[in-house]
Amino acid sequence: MLGMKLKMLYLCTRMTNESQIRVVPEVAAQEDRLKAYLADEQGIDVRTINGVRILKRSIDARQRQIYVNLKVRVYVNEQPHDDEYQRTEYPNVEGKPQVIVVGAGPGGLFAALRLIELGLRPIVLERGKDVHERKKDLALITKTQKVDAESNYCFGEGGAGAYSDGKLYTRSKKRGNTDKILNVFCQHGASTAILADAHPHIGTDRLPKVIEAMRNTIIRCGGEVHFQTKMTQLILSGETVVGCIADKEYRGPVILATGHSARDVYRYLSEAKIEIEAKGIAVGVRLEHPSQLIDQIQYHNKQGRGRWLPAAEYAMVTQVDGRGVYSFCMCPGGFVIPAATDKEQIVVNGMSPANRGTAWSNSGMVVEVRPEDIEADDCLAMMRFQEELEKACWQQGNMKQTAPAQRMADFVNGRLSYDLPKSSYAPGLISSPLHFWLPKMISHRLQEGFKVFGRNAHGFLTNEAVMIAVETRTSSPVRIVRDRDTLQHVRIQGLFPCGEGAGYAGGIVSAGVDGERCAEACANYLAQLK
Repeated sequence: MLGMKLKMLYLCTRMTNESQIRVVPEVAAQEDRLKAYLADEQGIDVRTINGVRILKRSIDARQRQIYVNLKVRVYVNEQPHDDEYQRTEYPNVEGKPQVIVVGAGPGGLFAALRLIELGLRPIVLERGKDVHERKKDLALITKTQKVDAESNYCFGEGGAGAYSDGKLYTRSKKRGNTDKILNVFCQHGASTAILADAHPHIGTDRLPKVIEAMRNTIIRCGGEVHFQTKMTQLILSGETVVGCIADKEYRGPVILATGHSARDVYRYLSEAKIEIEAKGIAVGVRLEHPSQLIDQIQYHNKQGRGRWLPAAEYAMVTQVDGRGVYSFCMCPGGFVIPAATDKEQIVVNGMSPANRGTAWSNSGMVVEVRPEDIEADDCLAMMRFQEELEKACWQQGNMKQTAPAQRMADFVNGRLSYDLPKSSYAPGLISSPLHFWLPKMISHRLQEGFKVFGRNAHGFLTNEAVMIAVETRTSSPVRIVRDRDTLQHVRIQGLFPCGEGAGYAGGIVSAGVDGERCAEACANYLAQLK
């Protein structure tokens, strides 16, 4: 009788509770199995669970048995009633003071949206094309073996992140509200799964629509977005920026968010005596394995990921001769892409579609390079180092976008690869002795680093993997020096260097956070002028 009463009580009680659980992948992936597990754990009737919301999700693959760690919210005898994400209200800013935002990458877009929140009118100037027109130019790189210098994988709406994966993982938690960035993405069409996943990812195939929705919010609220509008000069009144010149003059303080590949901007700033400094970068290759092999290694199973697990990720890091050697921008189930921004360059990067379903997995494998490693004697020395390496790569690639490549074990053993495995890199590969022509400080450290990674992950160091040269655009080679408190340039008022291109971010989320911070700093600056 008591048991029946308790059962009836549970059938009638309404509540919402949260719990941390650790389950096998097939339970985590199936809602009915997950509900049954939670009902058993909490001692309630499964029929009373009307909804389960996954708040956090991560995979623990350290042991042979794989587990999924979940933080869940369980709705008992009530329907889910809270919003899946936090909405931001964007007011109409027509007629409000305007701010010029140079660049429509994540730094610029989030700066523009935050300006609207603060009651300011953003005027966004983007040198490249909108996200859909840009896609056509990307396809032409493979067909023609030529790169449009204003519309490519780095320049255009969405910046370098738009067609290079949309990974949203960041370690930069201290500088701003990273959750806000993810929620704004959800508000503009991204899956709410990015709020739960330990390594959130939108996907190259889905991100363009999200970016377009962000642009539409800016325009709907009274802002402006101008494409194929390249800033060529800042307008200075004494030591204050009062606007910039593109196709015409645009007046207002300037948030400069041009991305890590706008080398013409760096040259202009240097010539105009606007303080910049050389910054350390990382240089190496794209390393591509069969995705099934990475699944087998990471999940400790000859069958690979099976039905319930995603394509496996990895992170590798070691030290060789006092410099870091590490994996960067790992793309499970992805592609290697041509990311040059001008003629006579080869640059490679990686991306993944939302389902991470290709036959290959790749990551940048890079070596830390500091200004003192190349005896940098001026602010553009690291940039020239990048350029020289990219041109050497282009020459090795028969002066096309055909990328020089070498099997991984052959590289470690100093042997030429007489053939190459099938690759996702669409413009094609050509066998080349990377161990011979890459700078010794890069090639030697990669060789030693690969030996370490091979010992740590059995099967990783293999001739089934191919190295594709060259990965140079890991971050900006220049830092535009700004005041720590006001975020303005150290000498020039009204100029707010922003995001990855200014040397203050490293990826989509951190660039978005920095964009919001620059917008807030700009609002404070304008308030003080009144």
